[in-house]
Amino acid sequence: MAGGISSPAQPGTPSLLRAINDRSALELLLERGPLSRTQLGTLTGLSKPTASQLLARLESAGLVVPVGTTAGRPGPGAQLYEINPDAAFVAGLDVNAARIRVAVADITGGVVAEYRLDTPGRQATGTVERVRDAVDAAVALAGLEHGILRQVVIGTPGALDAGTGKLRYAPHLPGWHSPRLLEELTEGLGVPVAVENDVNLAAIAEQRVGGAKGVDDFVLLWVEDGIGAAIVMAGRLHRGHTGGAGEVGYMPLPGAPLIRNVRRENSGGFQELAGAPAVLALAKAHGIGARTAVEAVTAAVAAARNGDNTVLAALAHRLATGLAAIVAVVDPELVLLSGDIPLAGGEDLRALVQEELTGLAVPRPKLALSAVEGSPVVVGALQAALATARESVFTTY
Repeated sequence: MAGGISSPAQPGTPSLLRAINDRSALELLLERGPLSRTQLGTLTGLSKPTASQLLARLESAGLVVPVGTTAGRPGPGAQLYEINPDAAFVAGLDVNAARIRVAVADITGGVVAEYRLDTPGRQATGTVERVRDAVDAAVALAGLEHGILRQVVIGTPGALDAGTGKLRYAPHLPGWHSPRLLEELTEGLGVPVAVENDVNLAAIAEQRVGGAKGVDDFVLLWVEDGIGAAIVMAGRLHRGHTGGAGEVGYMPLPGAPLIRNVRRENSGGFQELAGAPAVLALAKAHGIGARTAVEAVTAAVAAARNGDNTVLAALAHRLATGLAAIVAVVDPELVLLSGDIPLAGGEDLRALVQEELTGLAVPRPKLALSAVEGSPVVVGALQAALATARESVFTTY
């Protein structure tokens, strides 16, 4: 403090140093897999006796388990240890108006069960019960005991307003707009619950296990029935004052009607240009009949490879128009295209969007397709849940 007398730095207590060493060892085991006492000592800088004490402590706490030896490798065989996968379990959910998708993972991130509960129709009541039923079914499929979960993270099309506690930007998700939503879900499931925007979770998945690993500044553009974006700056998600950062479907754009009451209409310029209904209309206007936007884009790719890229080029122009406005403000290193529509377009669509974007915007970020296998929203929800659970389990044993 300015003008004050600074206190000398306090030395770390033995218990604090043990906790730091234990956490470091656990992170190494998560990252590298089974390690021996000697390997762990080398990586942490600890002596063999100290590494042995550390492993004994973690094994006694149920956080690590022995898993064979280094027999068959050069030198004498040594006991190997890994994180005990049964130390904790979490669940990640992807929710929309039509279904609830659930995955359960152990503390290492290994998925042990997946379940889908269809929720057709606009059901304004019974939200907590449906979520509980879906989670309970996934837990049962995994052969786990009821109540075993340490954390649940739910991805939704909207975003929680930190000031009011209400879900915003998702009028099409009935039953999810109680001001006590988090408390009701936590009480109903009997486990800590967090609710996060689904596109933000997709970005977390890319950041942890996908195409954005090691990238501090990136944008993820999600295109399915609706359009959204996640913005990561300096390695952190930017949510905005009310959680609405990235709600780019509402963004006015040239070539689309100007919608003045976007909340009532639940749409905007970018959505009108490149959301699933617009993709279907574009394809139909050029003679491509399809039941879904994914089928339309798949057909457009085939037509482009046969010499007619009219539909694919038009879609690329629309996507690039919206992206140009985003990158002009954010100037990211990387833009990731995710969701059913960009993935159906694949490299053919990505290359056209890159070419269009180069001409429309001064910033020229790298443009890539999502690199996450499976549902990016579920993967991101599991990653967020794991981060919270590990912080709890690894520091309170």
